[in-house]
Amino acid sequence: MATLKEILTRRPVAATIRLTVPAGGARPAPPVGPALGQYRLNLMAFCKDFNARTQKYKPDTPMAVTITAFKDNTFEFTVKSPSVTWYLKKAAGIESGSGRPGHVVASTLSVRHIYEIAKVKQSDPFCQYMSLESICKSIIGTANTMGIQVAKDLN
Repeated sequence: MATLKEILTRRPVAATIRLTVPAGGARPAPPVGPALGQYRLNLMAFCKDFNARTQKYKPDTPMAVTITAFKDNTFEFTVKSPSVTWYLKKAAGIESGSGRPGHVVASTLSVRHIYEIAKVKQSDPFCQYMSLESICKSIIGTANTMGIQVAKDLN
């Protein structure tokens, strides 16, 4: 439970904004500009900080960012790694999943691909306390719903 001092020193939150922005590609243009502008946040400060945090990723990698806007026109943001579906589509070399998952196989991946994706996703704030095995199981489930078959070895 929070102490009284923590409660009194909290800043009031104006909004929580969720965006998907390409890595290293945050600019004051849409979709970033209008989303942050309506809360009178400093666009250039966000763009510089976001681009600095995402410079290790390839350009045009879609990054999910959650921005917490406070009433005093300040903000904090967290950047998550790209979605599992994006990684699966990149690894399989396809544009989209199967139209009929379970009936039509869009592509096939090996368990090694799943393991590599799980290692990257383990650094996410929501997955950092999950075991690698449970992350792999979740990724395999996502692959199945996309119509991507997971095999032990690719022949």
